[in-house]
Amino acid sequence: MHEFDAATQAIADEVFELLRELVALDPTPLNGTIKPNEVAALARPMINETGNDPAAVLELFTSVLAPAVIRADSPRFLAWIPSAPTKASMLFDAVVSLASISGVSWIESAGAVWAENEALRFIADLAGMPEGAGGTFVQGGSAANLSALAVARDTGRRRLGDNRRRVRFAITVDTHSSVRNTMHLLDVAPLLVPLVDDRLTGGALAEALDSCDDPASVCAVVANAGSTNAGLVDDLAGIARICDDRNLWMHVDAAYGGGALLAPSARGQFAGIERSDSLVIDPHKWLYAPLDCAALLYRDPSLARSVHGQHAAYLDSVNEQTGGWNPGDYAYQLTRRARGLPFWFSLAVHGADAYRDAVEHVLEITRGAAERIRGLPHLELLREPELSVVLFRRIGWDAVQYAAWSDQLMRDHEALVVPTRWHDETVARLAFLHPGTTLEIVDEILATTH
Repeated sequence: MHEFDAATQAIADEVFELLRELVALDPTPLNGTIKPNEVAALARPMINETGNDPAAVLELFTSVLAPAVIRADSPRFLAWIPSAPTKASMLFDAVVSLASISGVSWIESAGAVWAENEALRFIADLAGMPEGAGGTFVQGGSAANLSALAVARDTGRRRLGDNRRRVRFAITVDTHSSVRNTMHLLDVAPLLVPLVDDRLTGGALAEALDSCDDPASVCAVVANAGSTNAGLVDDLAGIARICDDRNLWMHVDAAYGGGALLAPSARGQFAGIERSDSLVIDPHKWLYAPLDCAALLYRDPSLARSVHGQHAAYLDSVNEQTGGWNPGDYAYQLTRRARGLPFWFSLAVHGADAYRDAVEHVLEITRGAAERIRGLPHLELLREPELSVVLFRRIGWDAVQYAAWSDQLMRDHEALVVPTRWHDETVARLAFLHPGTTLEIVDEILATTH
């Protein structure tokens, strides 16, 4: 299995041809031509004692398995938060896999870690974090939130002088679901802060702290910099002032919205993000990297190392290594692929200006979609978009009608659009991220609401 022989060459030829076909797709189709409930009937078991002809395995993948996947990098994928990796990043992702890079420590992968750290420094500079900031790439925002908030909890406990004290995080109803799951895993209780105009503000945070029964137990605040549902940015500057005054950890979840830091038209909304103690931005969202890439940054990385650094006899040589950077010390992980390299490669190839232009274009399309909705009498724009999420109401529809509309769009391969809840009402939601999404596509979707 590990030799490069004629059989391996044949596999390589077929796989490389498939790669060429996939990378040449432009625009990327939505896919999903085979429905989930059809897969079991169309697929056939392939794992057995003797193996299969590689061509037969690839044929099953291309004819049944791949068509049963909806591609998040299609310009018509407007549900949840899409993904739109550059061609360069996807190609280099294949290189990272073929190079078999273990991105755990400086000893074994200094070159890869150096490049990842350059990419992390780029993100830290975007956010205005200090020179000493640093961290690592993890697989997604959920893993990043868990890792960062474990540091926030332990730092808060040390401040209170009780390493077993049950502490609380200040959150809102709009805090990402992964943070709530993290709090459950960490045995942290919530302090729920009321929203003001659908966002967390410094004033509301101060009032909640003043009125809670045990303000000393609150050790961290979780702020949104681009909420997933509506794309809203919290009052980061006001929150930072309260965190400074009361010695609270400020964690900013910018997993989706952080890419807009590149856009001059949106940069002002993020004032205060530079004062965060921990920050999450996912390049696999609005920074056009392949899936499985989230950047986690700390203002003071030594605090994270004291929480996440692992100790064992076989790790002593890694832990004693000086002058390097061990990514395994900064998140709940040890084994990791160098998942930041495809982002680094694409950024190095295309340059920051190309990324800025792509993000600005998405913001322009978002504003154009909002304008289209305002111009249709049977639709109602629910609020002006701040980033790249548009919420609107189809007047007269109920939840069943929204669901039927969404299903029909997918059956027609027009677009993937999934309704959401806003102020206890089912509404329509368009999440823009792909620079290839056009206003013509928006017009096609809106035409189906008549």
